Amino acid sequence: MCSHVLIAEDDRKQSAVIRQYLEHAGHTATEVHSGYAALEEVRRLRPDLLVLDVMLPGLDGLQVCRILRHETDLPVLMLTARSTEEDLLRGLDLGADDYMTKPYSPRELMARIRTLLRRPRGPAAPDTHVLRVGPLVVDPVRHEVLLEGRPVSCTPGEFGLLAVLAGQPGRVFTRRQLLDLTKGTDRYISARVIDVHMGNLRKKIEADPGRPKLLMTVYGVGYKLADIPFRAAREDDRATP
Repeated sequence: MCSHVLIAEDDRKQSAVIRQYLEHAGHTATEVHSGYAALEEVRRLRPDLLVLDVMLPGLDGLQVCRILRHETDLPVLMLTARSTEEDLLRGLDLGADDYMTKPYSPRELMARIRTLLRRPRGPAAPDTHVLRVGPLVVDPVRHEVLLEGRPVSCTPGEFGLLAVLAGQPGRVFTRRQLLDLTKGTDRYISARVIDVHMGNLRKKIEADPGRPKLLMTVYGVGYKLADIPFRAAREDDRATP
């Protein structure tokens, strides 16, 4: 199936190589060379995937990813010359679906692109009905999370993880199971991604992220959402600023 891939890379030689590989595989590719151009073309062209370099002039790739995640669930494959885990995980934290460090193999890049293009848009969830656990409401159709009646902003990766856990509260999932259910069976993506999403979710929904009561770690196994009865927010709670 032919897809349209937007390449945001300031190195024009690398950008041209990626475009040639994509076109050889039967896809359409568009090149841009700055962060502002990447935003403009995503909004105008509505591509199927964005290959996004971190070191872009104007807006860097991390800033572009942060902005786009408020607008679209477009798959984003991030390219970076930064090799430290902190830098790589920051991109995933902002909503990138995958990353590759430079230098990379064009064949491996194409394998990851194929995986992302096969992946359905939006997070995987066990069902489409509204999920209610403890103080949480997770609505897979509206892509909304409420904590005691208040909206919680989640990246697509965080939402997918929370939807899977809320669908079966009390069940322990391994990191690999959660990765397969939310990211697809992609051998290239590290299970470390799940730890990043879990840490971010705890900051958003736990009163004390260091001592979680909802998103529980089962040491040596994985994670679970505590199986506690749903409690609706009181009117005075919702009125509190």
